[in-house]
Amino acid sequence: MISFNAMIKRLRSLPADSQGSMAVEFALVGPVLLVLMFGVLQIGMALQNYNAVRNVSADVARYAMVQHQTGNNLSNSQIQTYALNHAQGAPYMLEASRVNAYITTASTQRVSGARELQIVITYEVNSLLDGFGLNGPFVSYTRPIFLLETTTP
Repeated sequence: MISFNAMIKRLRSLPADSQGSMAVEFALVGPVLLVLMFGVLQIGMALQNYNAVRNVSADVARYAMVQHQTGNNLSNSQIQTYALNHAQGAPYMLEASRVNAYITTASTQRVSGARELQIVITYEVNSLLDGFGLNGPFVSYTRPIFLLETTTP
């Protein structure tokens, strides 16, 4: 059995003892570092997906304009189908269940001699915390498509 004097001596030496201090410091700082790391990864994934959605919308707008100029007048649903297929293919590889594309005719036509469409592409970013029931954020990008009416001289 430890004597009372030995216990007092041991208690007085504890402030000078640094053994185990790194474990305590890590226990205090470690969770904060892990949350920050997960946050940075989640933001990086969201930015990558936003760039993919933005580039898909540019590719779809370019496709619709080229098809219109060559005389192939595509319907909004045909452009939407192209957008969804293009988003799922290389180099974007967006998941089919998370991506949506909407093509609408603009209610107010801003440019005379052109048909204005609007493309909206949305994507739900994968969440690093899906296992805890937390869904990822949505990224969305909207852009107009102007299809110029061709006139032959």
